[in-house]
Amino acid sequence: MSDAGKQQEQPRDPRGGYHSGPFPQQEQEQPGLTGPMDPKPDHGELSYEGKDLLTGKAALITGGDSGIGKAVAIAFAREGADVAISYLPEEEEDAQDTAEWIRKAGRNALLLAGDGRSEDFSSRIVEDTLAEFGQLDVVVLNAAYQKNRDSFESLPTEEFDRVFKTNLYSLLWTARAAVPHLKPGASIITTASIQAFNPSPQLIDYAMTKGAQVAFTKALAQELGPKGIRVNAVAPGPIWTPLIPATEWPDKLPSFGQDTPLQRAGQPAELAAAYVLLASEQGSYISGAVLPVTGGKGL
Repeated sequence: MSDAGKQQEQPRDPRGGYHSGPFPQQEQEQPGLTGPMDPKPDHGELSYEGKDLLTGKAALITGGDSGIGKAVAIAFAREGADVAISYLPEEEEDAQDTAEWIRKAGRNALLLAGDGRSEDFSSRIVEDTLAEFGQLDVVVLNAAYQKNRDSFESLPTEEFDRVFKTNLYSLLWTARAAVPHLKPGASIITTASIQAFNPSPQLIDYAMTKGAQVAFTKALAQELGPKGIRVNAVAPGPIWTPLIPATEWPDKLPSFGQDTPLQRAGQPAELAAAYVLLASEQGSYISGAVLPVTGGKGL
């Protein structure tokens, strides 16, 4: 072996490299923002290196202002895609920061503020993206809402409604608006969850929507496959995003993610490559799949 080969960087132990101890007690109101989080999440701002896998493409990411959506937006931009992100108006600060990273990568950013529970907004973001970029090649249906439930019997109907409209209705409305504009080679990616397969009773309504998203992904993949459009899901495990301190489970937050085989929560940056794979030609024969990124937790 050559000296250069001997000096190759050693593989990083997946148990380390990111925050692996208890999380400090903290709580936020929904929808949650990046700024107050301790420690700050890693979205790949300083680490993700693109390889031109999405050059010439345009992407729409719902919930793209922070967390997983932000990491995906940064990765897509560094892979060569223009990126539109939708987000709640209260998340403007995070959205502006994400847009700055997209532009630093030399790509165009489009900010779309509104509430996904509105059918008009969830449909209109597709038209706005097409008007800005002239095309739409990748749709990432990522926006989500969850909240800790004390018990099933105390679950308020208005909260159940909010979870379903955010996680399912908005997904359906955006996908339905996008499909007529997608060409062969396009990709739809949903953000499902380990909760779809391993539901926690405290997240029963959230888990129900994630199970439905898996069914949606698999059924739509069968319909759109003959048209050359791939549909897949990423199923994250415990990932450190603003949604976590805003979920209102103070007793569980310190140990968040430490029950995984890798003994820590994941960071948004660690999911970006999964979305890039499913959006790019590298994943050309992957459709109807659910890709777990769970730190070893089984689906």
